[in-house]
Amino acid sequence: MKAKLLFSIILLFNINLFAQNQTIYIWRDVEGMKKEPSVMFVHKPKKENNGACVIVCPGGSYHHLDLYAEGHTTAEWFAEQGFTSFMLKYRTNQSLYNAPAMLEDLQRAIQIVRENADEFGVDPNRLGVIGFSAGGHLVAMAGEFFETHNELKKLGIETNVSLRPDFVVPVYPVVSMQDDIAHRWSRNSLLGYAPRNKTQERKDEFSLELQVPDNMPPTYVVVAEDDPVVIPENAKRLYAALEAKNIPNCRIAIYEWGKHGFGMKPDTAFMKTFHWNEALKDWLIEIGIISQ
Repeated sequence: MKAKLLFSIILLFNINLFAQNQTIYIWRDVEGMKKEPSVMFVHKPKKENNGACVIVCPGGSYHHLDLYAEGHTTAEWFAEQGFTSFMLKYRTNQSLYNAPAMLEDLQRAIQIVRENADEFGVDPNRLGVIGFSAGGHLVAMAGEFFETHNELKKLGIETNVSLRPDFVVPVYPVVSMQDDIAHRWSRNSLLGYAPRNKTQERKDEFSLELQVPDNMPPTYVVVAEDDPVVIPENAKRLYAALEAKNIPNCRIAIYEWGKHGFGMKPDTAFMKTFHWNEALKDWLIEIGIISQ
């Protein structure tokens, strides 16, 4: 009973936070997709709008979503830097969705933001994506698959805007579907549990260390060495693949400790020690997304 009451309080708290911002049901006007539950919560800049924008993808093993610690707090931090932030509640396996539903949602979110850039007050050429854990895999897919996996076109949606993000930030990301380092819960949730969905060809297709294109956006990878959930080698292989392709303006931030799920919560020992968000901000200035 106490656990149920606590969950209800947390849920109401989160709903109240999200209610303060604009809510966009991203498939509402798309025939055949109108019933899909995917939502973006818009967090407006907390200081002068700098024109940049970011789509935030929480993690949760592609099964559920950490909407507060990785979603809301991240969107709020970017809003405090003058960004317009869009927290994406994408479809997951908890509601029986597998790939490509998650990528469809993120590509649709990118389309909506860019096509309505004037309304949102953002520069469509300074749009980035940040994701945590399985959300890190999702945003890396957006950076890698915008040409080879145009899921919107498969749905009959035509757009003149690019689906390529201008920067990608995978944080303690799931990257590989290979047996030696895969996070198996994320892999099962993404690909489905049936053996036919986990052939070697399918694993290779969604192992993002194997799929980096020559025109991958600038990417900032974050990981802690003591991560007990997603093997840190995931992040390291992604960065090695970026380096092998000579992708410009790529970085990896490897922290000695921090485990998994530190997100952008400001009051944690990890954040107070390492201030990883400030290092990220320096990189965003370096690549020209923001000026200060």
